[in-house]
Amino acid sequence: MKSLLFLLVFLPLFNEQVALDGITKAIGTGNVSALEPYLDNAVEIAILDQEQVYAKAQAVTVLKSFFAKNKPQSFNQMHQGQSKGKEAIYSICTLSTAGGSYRVYIYVKVEGDKQMVQEIRFDKE
Repeated sequence: MKSLLFLLVFLPLFNEQVALDGITKAIGTGNVSALEPYLDNAVEIAILDQEQVYAKAQAVTVLKSFFAKNKPQSFNQMHQGQSKGKEAIYSICTLSTAGGSYRVYIYVKVEGDKQMVQEIRFDKE
């Protein structure tokens, strides 16, 4: 009984962590194909001062273009958290590329057992 209670309490947290790890790993390596399954149907992408909401297919194109110009050299997750209502998780990271360093903000909506990226921001450090 205790094992079942443990699973019921901690399994959702584990699933969210696995999704966030997959998302950050994909961004950290510039692997847009690995990131694509996590993207919501509409994704807000901000690269420096250009910010726009894109359909999933357009978001993939924008991210591929960004990573083609900015090959990741290192990636560090600095902070992660969860909204009070647990309907969202987020991560703040640093991405070093040949073109410079970026602070990366990732916002993920949680609906049941699904985690969907709704926003990615790349701000120059």
